[in-house]
Amino acid sequence: MIAERLKEVNDTIRDGVKLVAVSKYHPVNELQEAYDAGQRVFGESHVQELVAKNELLPKDIEWHFIGHLQTNKVKYMAPFVSLIHSVDSMKLLKEIDKQAQKAGRVIDCLMQLHIADEETKFGFTPNELKALLSANDWRELKGIRIVGIMAMATNTDNDEQIGREFESVKILFDELKSSVFANEDSFKEISMGMSGDYQIAMQHGSTLVRVGSMIFGERDYSKPFTMN
Repeated sequence: MIAERLKEVNDTIRDGVKLVAVSKYHPVNELQEAYDAGQRVFGESHVQELVAKNELLPKDIEWHFIGHLQTNKVKYMAPFVSLIHSVDSMKLLKEIDKQAQKAGRVIDCLMQLHIADEETKFGFTPNELKALLSANDWRELKGIRIVGIMAMATNTDNDEQIGREFESVKILFDELKSSVFANEDSFKEISMGMSGDYQIAMQHGSTLVRVGSMIFGERDYSKPFTMN
């Protein structure tokens, strides 16, 4: 069943867009089923769960961390995480740099942008992000590589509002690409769009879409996560 749903989703993904299968709270056997069907990129939002799954699943999986990240948790995933979507402060970026260097790695990062009409979302405002990146302090960090930006739209049924929010992300990305990152080919990712709005996100330039329930089904969040 997971393999069938995965194929259905993949059939809707545009060329040049990477599908991140959001597997948080889902057991290892379901991730293995998706892996056996060809999926290699998985997104998790809890560090402890990510670490446990990494130990049990094939080593060619590309793990993306997509949740709010506390600085004291970075060290546990620094040895293997492929991409961190949710960098929302300079303090966090410095900690990722520190732990990446300890692990002998360079960790790719996305800067999280706050565009939603909701107080609960994390991230920089557009002006905050432009100011931080223009200051160039981050260029001294050798254990990280900023490869793009991430954003979540407002949780609404208003597709026009979602489209406007995603378009604002693309405009900011293009502005940063032509100024701060003008000479860096690695700055190329826009992570936006989830199960309910990834089609809109792709229309506005998303290169990474985070889809979970359409692949794995709904998860009962009232029950504790188990590996089986």
